[in-house]
Amino acid sequence: MNLELRHLRVVCAIAETGSVTKAASTLGLAQPALTAQLQRIERTLGGPLFERDRRGARPTALGELVLARARVLLPAMKGLQDEAARLAGAEDSLGRYRFGGVNSPILGRLVHRLAAEQPQAQITTYASWSTDELATLVAGGRLDFALTGVCGDATPSTEHGLRWREVSLDPVMVLLPATHPMAHRDEVALADLRREQWVGAPGDGCFGDCFAAACARAGFTPRKVYETDVRGCMDLVDAGEGVALCQATFRPVAGLVTRRLAGTPLRWRLLLGWHPDSPAARVAEPVLETALAAYTDSLAAHPAYLAWLLRNPAFGVRQRSGV
Repeated sequence: MNLELRHLRVVCAIAETGSVTKAASTLGLAQPALTAQLQRIERTLGGPLFERDRRGARPTALGELVLARARVLLPAMKGLQDEAARLAGAEDSLGRYRFGGVNSPILGRLVHRLAAEQPQAQITTYASWSTDELATLVAGGRLDFALTGVCGDATPSTEHGLRWREVSLDPVMVLLPATHPMAHRDEVALADLRREQWVGAPGDGCFGDCFAAACARAGFTPRKVYETDVRGCMDLVDAGEGVALCQATFRPVAGLVTRRLAGTPLRWRLLLGWHPDSPAARVAEPVLETALAAYTDSLAAHPAYLAWLLRNPAFGVRQRSGV
């Protein structure tokens, strides 16, 4: 394996957070995936980069050497990418929209609305499980906008200099098979799910610290978590092998139901991000308005949730401000 800049970012994230688990949450990766990646990096470099125990992860002498080089190389490369992107972007037309998304249920509706409003525009999409990857691509001029989310009151990393605006705030829900004993309820207490196995997609922030903390407050530690793509998650839930967290606007699927978690112990903020010095910044406000309209469109398939939003105005589309 050849060492790449993304590997240096992994090493820096572990050193800065002092924990592989916290670094995985910061990078939008699953902890086992990040652990495996760290092991490959260490094999490439010839030795361990961190001493790991119950107190966290501390750099070894080799780790300190790698960190010292990484802290010079990463800012220099970022500066080069940003300057090159702005120079190239200044000559680009605004008839092009390049979106990156992390498992967003409104991306399709956003693209549909833009295509209807601007038939001549070139619209492309890019999918990723990592908010950090999307932010890097936007900062580097390879994407115009990132549509992603964060748990609760968290904010995306400011490392890439992006501006983030909130599209919506929604309670995180639980996805159950229609035959589940609790499927008939309007809402389900998290503690009542203590015996369930869980299913999650890579990069799902709610399966990081937020979910673990919510379960701890409810008095239990979650059982086994299966990690797979969204389709695999639905199949596992449908088979009765687990339950899953999902966004409130998750599209209806035959045989499955979404239910609110009592007391909204987990919240999800959907965000739109762009670089303030990019050509995309000149059309960011209209694109944000289109994203808000796409979110509103998505509520038509969820009449019960729409009725709940009318009774709970602190959720849904709120007064807009920078993040």
